Amino acid sequence: MLSSSNARTAFRLSAGLAMVALLGGCGSTMSMSNFSFGGGSSQSAAVEPPPAPSIPATIRADEIVGRWGLASYQNPNDRARTEAAARGQCRQPYVIGAGTSGGVVMHLADEATPQELRLKGSQGGKNYIGPEGPTPGEKDREIVSFDGRVLVTRFIEKDAATRYGNMVYVRCAPRA
Repeated sequence: MLSSSNARTAFRLSAGLAMVALLGGCGSTMSMSNFSFGGGSSQSAAVEPPPAPSIPATIRADEIVGRWGLASYQNPNDRARTEAAARGQCRQPYVIGAGTSGGVVMHLADEATPQELRLKGSQGGKNYIGPEGPTPGEKDREIVSFDGRVLVTRFIEKDAATRYGNMVYVRCAPRA
């Protein structure tokens, strides 16, 4: 005959084993979301809305593909001097290539290997160059101005923007 102390221990042990067996089955085909309390239909967790559709840039990728002299400035008063310096860099141009899926091939800040980037528009009417993702993304650069001959960009990420300043690309003359 079991003493009451032993009976309580045996009951606790069997109850604990029953809970372990019950909970072990929950991971496979049964979950607490299958149970409904209160008589109403259960709604799954709130579903995130789909991402907003991307807005096309007002500048096409083929408009910026080519050979560019490159320089940068921090002080807006230095822009004219910087454009002249960029023009002088056409002996060793920075090449913006055409990507295989409609983008442009350029470097991201602090990356040695160029990669295909997208031209992206925004609801505010600004244009950006950067990888797939939200606009503006941390790795994007804003197109500050573009007239077909001079392209000025600024990185969105604050540290890169401070280090690189406003990047001035001046289109190089076609090779003779």
